Amino acid sequence: MAKGTIIRFDISAPKIAKKIKAGQFVIIRVNETGERIPLTVADKDDFAGIITIIFQVVGKTTALMRSLNEGDILMDVVGPLGRPAEVEKMGTVVMVGGGTGVAILYHVAKAFKEAGNYVIGIMGAQEKDMLILENEMRAVCNEIVVTTDDGSYGERGFVTQPLKKYLEERFDIKLIYTIGPIIMMKNVCKLTEKYNVKTMVSLNPIMIDGTGMCGGCRVKVNNETKFCCVDGPDFIGHEVDFEELINRNSLYLKQEKDSLLYSIR
Repeated sequence: MAKGTIIRFDISAPKIAKKIKAGQFVIIRVNETGERIPLTVADKDDFAGIITIIFQVVGKTTALMRSLNEGDILMDVVGPLGRPAEVEKMGTVVMVGGGTGVAILYHVAKAFKEAGNYVIGIMGAQEKDMLILENEMRAVCNEIVVTTDDGSYGERGFVTQPLKKYLEERFDIKLIYTIGPIIMMKNVCKLTEKYNVKTMVSLNPIMIDGTGMCGGCRVKVNNETKFCCVDGPDFIGHEVDFEELINRNSLYLKQEKDSLLYSIR
């Protein structure tokens, strides 16, 4: 699947497919000189030995990955990494995703549905052409709302608008699970805190080794330093220091843009 800068890979990785659970991720290296990047698995087929990842081209490595063809070989695919999402039968849960975060959301929503929950899905994108996995989400959700920033499809606006409506009208919501742009997750958590509903976020900070050794993916949770790769990626959203996370994730934006620019010259 390719939607402009949004790309889907189905990767043959039988051992990972057999063990990986919803919410976990892999680290990929394209070639010997390539950087290592974390990508959360959107789905798996353990019978066929396939894992699915969906990513947006934002830097040199993802641009290089876009140039690969069916049958090409990735240098490294390491996983499963991170802690799986804590899935149990709770009752009514709301899954909130934005952009390519919907890829992760789908895998988690599917797991909550299989556990016997009533699953409400809220998925957003900037515009209709950037919406992913709508049919797949509809298949695992009892209810679903789609939003687009520009109103080109579904409801115009942000995911927090239908979420607020659900929180005001339903009193049986046991959990909110959200993944997407940091600012979106921050706003979701600000909203749900007012209603005292437990909210889990799946974080994707800058990461290098994925084993807790480098400390590059550290985040502050409940005033304690946590390593996203081994303590996460899921955390209680109301305990996350989003301002620090935003600042850390923006540290290398210029270098990332320069790297992409030089790679396509």
